Amino acid sequence: MANEFDLIHRYFSPLAGPEGLGLEDDAACVTVEPECDLVVTKDMLVEGVHFFGNDPASSIAHKSLAANLSDLAAKGAKPNHYFLGLSLPGTIDDAWLQKFSDTLAKLQQKTGIRLAGGDTTRSLSGVVVSITAMGTVPHGKMVRRSGAQVDDLVFVTGTLGDAALGLKCLEGHIEPTDSLIERYRYPEARFALGITLAPHIHACADVSDGLLADLGHIAEASGLGADVTLADIPLSPVVRQLITQNPEYENSIYAGGDDYELVFTAAVSKRAKLEKVCADAGVPLAVVGRITENTGIRLIDQNGKLVHTERTGFQHFET
Repeated sequence: MANEFDLIHRYFSPLAGPEGLGLEDDAACVTVEPECDLVVTKDMLVEGVHFFGNDPASSIAHKSLAANLSDLAAKGAKPNHYFLGLSLPGTIDDAWLQKFSDTLAKLQQKTGIRLAGGDTTRSLSGVVVSITAMGTVPHGKMVRRSGAQVDDLVFVTGTLGDAALGLKCLEGHIEPTDSLIERYRYPEARFALGITLAPHIHACADVSDGLLADLGHIAEASGLGADVTLADIPLSPVVRQLITQNPEYENSIYAGGDDYELVFTAAVSKRAKLEKVCADAGVPLAVVGRITENTGIRLIDQNGKLVHTERTGFQHFET
């Protein structure tokens, strides 16, 4: 592997926008658009926690940047810049770095985000990727978790459970399925859709830890609760079949993370508009519940009975 400065020059300087100053300075210089607020988010992905050591470099790069793009999407922010912190063991070679940087370049081209700086260090264990991303929203228009209102409908984009079951494929619990592994390794952040939805919704989060956990963050921040109908959670055909055959994995659809879909709340009167926005974007949209005055999240089955849930989503320091 090249030394630190050759590594930066060869693989990451080509990704830098003008704000990054060619990655030749120890800082960046970012200009914020007039009448806009700067939205900043950060995600750190660690080998053995968020990805496997033998995962492709392209997957690690994609997932690391997509996680941040998804956070910006949930705020209705346009992605602008990001800072990359990369800690690498000595076993990483130039071919790995080339695939990693090529994947970042593809996501930059697709989303318009640009590298503005970062840092590289040696790791004594596995790969660690830390990204801080920045986006902009019109002043005062950022979508917060705390904006949900009583009787709002709860919406979810896409399908849920694919990534969680993709992880189970890689762990050897179920027969490998390419589409599920793909969803786990290469999540699609709804960065463009988030911007379009923002003017019409009250609160939003991305489904990174699990539907019930992330909707729970919205409910708690809003001082409210939510009822979610299990049968209304959108599933891909492969997930539906797997759950039918393996009912013990049902919690993957409401407590599994890594789907990076959007869960948001909006007034009933906005439903038709939101459905059109998503249809125009080619993204499925489902209503899965309603915001309530009573605090807490309740999962309800097809018979109207409460579903006992031992866990609602992923937590790093769960005991």
